Amino acid sequence: MSSMSRIPRSALVFALGLAFVTTATPAQAVPAPAAPAVRAAQGAQAAVRVVRYDASRAAEFRSAVDQAAQIWNGSVSNVRLVAGSPADFVVLADNGWPRAQPVGLGRGTVWMGRQATGQGYDPLRIATHEIGHILGLPDRRTGRCTDLMSGSSAGTGCTNPYPSTAERAAVDRNFAGLTPPAVEFGEIYVDVPVGAAP
Repeated sequence: MSSMSRIPRSALVFALGLAFVTTATPAQAVPAPAAPAVRAAQGAQAAVRVVRYDASRAAEFRSAVDQAAQIWNGSVSNVRLVAGSPADFVVLADNGWPRAQPVGLGRGTVWMGRQATGQGYDPLRIATHEIGHILGLPDRRTGRCTDLMSGSSAGTGCTNPYPSTAERAAVDRNFAGLTPPAVEFGEIYVDVPVGAAP
């Protein structure tokens, strides 16, 4: 075989190799699946519901309402309270007893009643308690200061504004859709001490 017959064969191999390289699709990176902890964090983050409140008409109680919102934000994972408009719930000041009317989960009206603060009840505990109704918690008149939803039954000496572990878990379950809220929507929950005139 002459050297002439070798040149075309090697030229053919070279040309085929060049054709393959220029027509091959570039490799594309395939994202690695997220680690379970990352997926769980992404799922939890996506589940957080923002609830806006308007405390512009809460008068002297406005700072207590803002502090109460921060307490709830530091206590639960599935809902975040933010001052803003349009509001899901409004907070008003009046001369009656503190009360709340939830009309849906995270929606309704809170009244910060001066009658309670005039008798020595703590405004921050009142605000956190009444927002608890908006978040789906009913009154639980246990008389224990450690239970936020015991309200006025814990007495004027109780200034604890923090929800108990069970109350925190109930709010998280409410906003995760795992349990129906224990409040009756549309009902007004009035925190009047036993024996006091409403």
